[in-house]
Amino acid sequence: MSEADAGVENSGMRVGDIRPIDLPRQSLRSSASLAQALRRRRTTRELSDRKLSPQILSNLLWAACGVNRAKGPFGGVGRTAASASNSQEIDIYVAMPDATYLYDPRRHRLTPAAAGDHRRMAIGRGQKASGDAAPVRLIYVADIDKLVHTSGFQEPGLHDVEVQKSYYFVDTGLIAGNVYLCAASAGLAAWFHNCDKAAVSAALGLRADQRVLFGQTVGYPIARARAAA
Repeated sequence: MSEADAGVENSGMRVGDIRPIDLPRQSLRSSASLAQALRRRRTTRELSDRKLSPQILSNLLWAACGVNRAKGPFGGVGRTAASASNSQEIDIYVAMPDATYLYDPRRHRLTPAAAGDHRRMAIGRGQKASGDAAPVRLIYVADIDKLVHTSGFQEPGLHDVEVQKSYYFVDTGLIAGNVYLCAASAGLAAWFHNCDKAAVSAALGLRADQRVLFGQTVGYPIARARAAA
């Protein structure tokens, strides 16, 4: 599939030309309370093109699956979202207008993964009428190698394809739930959805043992964006 067929806007830049983004330290002190966030949590499909500040993006990604303690289970770091045997097998790719980045929780930074605008393919083929202008689309990718070679419990299910699915689907849901709550606490809109798996996998150059799962669009709701303009 060509980039034109996939709906990618390519600026002519290569991934090697794009610099990593060091995110500011997360700061959630001014966010709404957990009770307020739970009351506000909802799916909103009408999002504006208003950019997210580096601080808000930092908060969002840290809440999703950032490192919240140096000593977690089985000798690894701990994350804000649980995973099977602390395998931490779900990677988050962040599709933005200039490029798609891989979130590195340990360094709390974005590493360039693919040049160009891939936001349109980070959603299902039949869902592209909404949210295409949103500043950020998260792409959830399961790394099966991390499940198989976890430092945690070496249970037989980690090598079984169907059991693996149950683990990485649940683990993705836990992360997406964190994103929903963080978005609600910051007055943002969020939408968890399918994505064009084949196109995303090709654009990111993923390995055969990496599985593109879902996408999640995050941004400001249109009404709030107009009020801030």
